[in-house]
Amino acid sequence: MSNRLTLIFFLIFILILCGPSNGRFTTRLQSSSDLVSDGGTRPVRGWPYLALNRLSAADSSCDETYGFLPCTTTVIGNLFLILAYGYLMFLAATYLSNGSELLLEILGPGIIGGLFLPILGALPDAMLILVSGLSGSTATAQSQVSVGMGLLAGSTVMLLTVIWGSCVIVGKCDLDVTHSKAEDLKDTKGYSLTESGVSTDIWTCYGARIMIISIIPFLVVQIPQALSSTSGRRLAILIGLIVSLLLLVSYCIYQVLQPWIQRRKFSYVKHKHVIVGLLKNLRQRALGRLLKDDGEPDEDVIDKLFSAIDTNKDGNISRPELRALIVGIEFEEIDLDKEDAVDKLMKDFDTSHNDGIDKDEFVQGIKRWLRKLKWRRPASGDPGPHTMHFFNDAHHEIKREEDLLDVGVQSDEVVEGVEGSKWISIKAVLLLVLGTLIAAAFADPLVDAVDNFSDASGIPTFFISFIALPVATNSSEAVTAIIFASRDKRKTASLTFSELYGAATMNNVLCLSVFLALVYLRDLTWDFTAEVLVILIVCIVMGALGSFRTVYPLWTSIVAILLYPFSLALVYVLDYVLGWS
Repeated sequence: MSNRLTLIFFLIFILILCGPSNGRFTTRLQSSSDLVSDGGTRPVRGWPYLALNRLSAADSSCDETYGFLPCTTTVIGNLFLILAYGYLMFLAATYLSNGSELLLEILGPGIIGGLFLPILGALPDAMLILVSGLSGSTATAQSQVSVGMGLLAGSTVMLLTVIWGSCVIVGKCDLDVTHSKAEDLKDTKGYSLTESGVSTDIWTCYGARIMIISIIPFLVVQIPQALSSTSGRRLAILIGLIVSLLLLVSYCIYQVLQPWIQRRKFSYVKHKHVIVGLLKNLRQRALGRLLKDDGEPDEDVIDKLFSAIDTNKDGNISRPELRALIVGIEFEEIDLDKEDAVDKLMKDFDTSHNDGIDKDEFVQGIKRWLRKLKWRRPASGDPGPHTMHFFNDAHHEIKREEDLLDVGVQSDEVVEGVEGSKWISIKAVLLLVLGTLIAAAFADPLVDAVDNFSDASGIPTFFISFIALPVATNSSEAVTAIIFASRDKRKTASLTFSELYGAATMNNVLCLSVFLALVYLRDLTWDFTAEVLVILIVCIVMGALGSFRTVYPLWTSIVAILLYPFSLALVYVLDYVLGWS
């Protein structure tokens, strides 16, 4: 950390020595007829052309950011500034990420893991978007706000394409087609497009679905453009902002409650496992078949089972008798809390709430279980010989469901005292504060450098911010995700892809909220149809891919990575060939 601090101060010192050359453009046009746009439309440059206008410094003036940070009107000078400020933003993102992880290590999931970490992860992007629309007059803000849109689109697209595909490649393992999962730490298939890949838990699918839901504000804002209406655009922006904020709050609440939701669902699946185990055991002990020839439960056989379990013959199955039944089955495949299992079974059967199960409650409970598991009459017309086959099928299906849930389920254990927790807490807070200060301080000069580079080179600001800025703000996250995925385990793959979907979701709600607030409050023009279309396509394609499957063969990485150049080409064609903007 000390080496990085030294590098930060060295970079700032070099930047100060480079000034006071030039800064933010104040007179970019040379004649009175070439007026600056009033914000009504976004200027189109007829790109691509590369006008390396190194003479612009002679007839343009600029202001130094904060009065001392330099800027320039030349291509090379602005390129250096973008690299320098971009590296500082990368350090800010790294400090925020490291500080968040240290805080999570001490305080555990919940408020910290669910609320602060997603927000802090999106903070550098939000800072850049914020300053892109705050600078100068309305006309200047309208010119620079495309930097924010480029960053928003580029960050989301990069996370879901290049980084997502890279994680599949580095984390690939042999795929077990029979059990629909990847085999941990086993990579003998090489680069087989169908037999090698990664697999995740069911929670990752839920994260992908939430990401798809998070694109709703984009759709709301685009309604007037789709209807070719100009009167309702400002109202649509306000409604989109409100929807985005509501989704942000809902997502944060879900993240806070997710550990509890995971534990509850996992507990329910374990209960289903107990049910199937009991039914198999009862079928083995039955003096006849549990099912009649027509596939309906046989009450006579269930009555005999009740008598066998009711050892004291008092007409009620008590807790000790129920516990003896569970202990006798010996559930070896799951870590079963027998007292908890007794409580849940008693709750299932004891409809009279007298802490005992009479014959009628037992019969109705068994029939209810059988119908809930949706047993079918076998084709042979004789369910008796096939009953155990049905139970085995149900058992395997529940084991698969349990396996998908168990990969990423949060532990019930509360994070206890970590050695040196006081120092770790101080270090975490310092990293968070330092990362926030760096992001806040250098977001504005980075946006200026991108805007000035665009003027000097003739390359639209959107493409510069789409490609360059996400590298600065997401590179730390990308490296962490790829390293984590390379451990070749299902659990780490699940966490990696969940974080990627979560980061994209925060872009779609938090960063978009900041962007829409700027557009609304400063009365800027929303003219980003092509850019929004790219975000929608990538989120829907990758979200659908992640929503309905937990196994990603290697060929899915090719699809994901190819979406990145496709996105750039689509924006170019729509904006600079078809003239959408």
